Amino acid sequence: MQKLAVYTLGFLQVPYIRKMLRITGWQVQLGPLAPNAAAVGVWGRKPRAQRGIKASSRRGLPLLSVEDAFLRSVHPGPKSAPAGLVLDNIGIFFDASQPSRLENILNFEPLNDPAEIKRAREGIAFLRHYGLSKYNPVPRGNQNTPAPGYVLVVDQTRGDASITCGMAADHTFATMLAKARVDHPKKRIVIRTHPAVGPRAKQGHFGLADLDARTSITSQPINPWDLLEGALAVYCVTSQLGFEAILAGHRPVVFGIPFYAGWGLSDDQQSCTRRQRQLSVEQLFIGAMLRYPAWVDLASSQPCSFESAALALLARARHHWLSATPSVAVGMRSWKRQQISRFLSRAIFSPPSQAANAAKKRGARVVVWANQQDQALKTACATNNVALWRMEDGFLRSRGLGAALTPAESVVLDDLGIYYDPTRPSRLERLIEDSVHLPEVALIRARRLIKQVVAENITKYNLKIATPDFFIPSGRQVILVPGQVEDDASIRLGAGEVCTNLGLLQATRRANPDAFIIYKPHPDVEAGLRSGLVKNPTALADVVANNAPIVPLLDIADEIWTMTSLTGFEALLRGKKTTCLGMPFYAGWGLTNDLSPPCPRRHARPDLAALAHAVLIDYPLYLDPKTGRACTPELLVIRLKNGKGKRHTRLKLLSKIQGRLASFAHLWR
Repeated sequence: MQKLAVYTLGFLQVPYIRKMLRITGWQVQLGPLAPNAAAVGVWGRKPRAQRGIKASSRRGLPLLSVEDAFLRSVHPGPKSAPAGLVLDNIGIFFDASQPSRLENILNFEPLNDPAEIKRAREGIAFLRHYGLSKYNPVPRGNQNTPAPGYVLVVDQTRGDASITCGMAADHTFATMLAKARVDHPKKRIVIRTHPAVGPRAKQGHFGLADLDARTSITSQPINPWDLLEGALAVYCVTSQLGFEAILAGHRPVVFGIPFYAGWGLSDDQQSCTRRQRQLSVEQLFIGAMLRYPAWVDLASSQPCSFESAALALLARARHHWLSATPSVAVGMRSWKRQQISRFLSRAIFSPPSQAANAAKKRGARVVVWANQQDQALKTACATNNVALWRMEDGFLRSRGLGAALTPAESVVLDDLGIYYDPTRPSRLERLIEDSVHLPEVALIRARRLIKQVVAENITKYNLKIATPDFFIPSGRQVILVPGQVEDDASIRLGAGEVCTNLGLLQATRRANPDAFIIYKPHPDVEAGLRSGLVKNPTALADVVANNAPIVPLLDIADEIWTMTSLTGFEALLRGKKTTCLGMPFYAGWGLTNDLSPPCPRRHARPDLAALAHAVLIDYPLYLDPKTGRACTPELLVIRLKNGKGKRHTRLKLLSKIQGRLASFAHLWR
């Protein structure tokens, strides 16, 4: 740990800056109180940085320039911690008047390592597919994107240090727009303002006076990758959007000297004599994203890779995309509400009869716990023109049962239906349909997640239960039959003719008279909290695995027979044959043996990785049980494996009381 002397209070006032610098090996101290400092730290090249620059010269200490990395946060501003920092002891990346550590990496370091080239290609594909940029307020596919076929002119905020340090000025923007018009005399021109520009915020360089019949200006929330894909050409001064344009396959026309200019990848209107090397897009990415930044994992307080930082930022962005809309929550049990407030960051709780009116007044949506939705709520929302979303537990839920009042660490939010209802479309069904078009980088991630889930023995509830020991005769086919809660909505809506645990056992035995059948009752049924008890299961099953963990049973099974149980999906992840008598979300896609009538909407034929991506990555939201913040499924798997998380004392006490009064569960469920 080295001491870093600073001369501006921002380093001390913003907690995450001190923490991130500490993770990267620097202990921040106020300059006059740091006699043994190894360097003087400054933030970028803002006017206040001059104090530190002068102190560095006066004290004969190296200058360490600190800035946000190129993937920062969901929103701009000091309240959002960046995904990483750049620490430059030579210059700073946006100052073309002198070399920087990034420029030296791109100029002199070997950039041909095949492993790094592969990482770069995958990294570019990752950013492009998921729509990650420096700031990430909106996802890809936003309806504000202009119709394709325009010339994109990128504005920036007035007074930004990257403009003057990039050898440009305010008048450069007028020159840029004029050239775009001359180069494309018959094309539409779209001027893109900076996200920080607004009536009460910073100013840009363009206004109404710059518009004409074919020139428009947009400040609407648009994902940069959508904006770039619709553009015929890109014109910029020093904006990072020019770098992303290169990653998107453009050759931007550049009027300043940003870090990405001068390497043969842009049409440069100025030259930098220091930059003589010709680079590929992957080599530029290696320098700017893999080597230059110090990526930081705040969840573990450790340095991390670009890939880990990008995943964590994506989790925070997805949480914002799905939860930032104001919500009126309906049908949420009181013990769940504290956790639900973390998933729905701007939520109030309301009785069903008042929800639609409350949502209309707030400009909000209604979010109902899926099995609490009724026709009256649907009608009220439709009458008031209020969006109705459904919420349910996710598929990697917790380390404990919901029936035992263990809060869920993952939920799903569905604007179309809900995953367990095959009678109507759901958002998950749409995601599975679209999953056949996923790029390889997304499928690679899904395969790694499947491998992680299976290796760590993670399922929905992850109960600490001893594995029963029973004898299985050699040579017999082993079939696992997971019991379900018979009044569960997934049974009522998706089970078909066989809709009881007894009926499931009978059908399994009838079709497999010689098999060794293991029946696993549902934990909530075993606890006496839900319906579904089979009075004499041993008449049909060879073994009844009471209070048994599901993973060892999946491991020894050759096949699973189920109505709609999530265990069928968990079996697919483990490469097991799965027979479905109902139509759960994972059936009807060609991966299961389906005995029920087909679902006419399910035409796609995804592989297992594509299905898992839709189910475990694209559909749910996740919270880190240790920090309470948005996280990736990969991190939640680690937390569930290690038993990380807290449950409030009152819920533990209430759970024990509930267990004692199990026969009266209908009073609070």
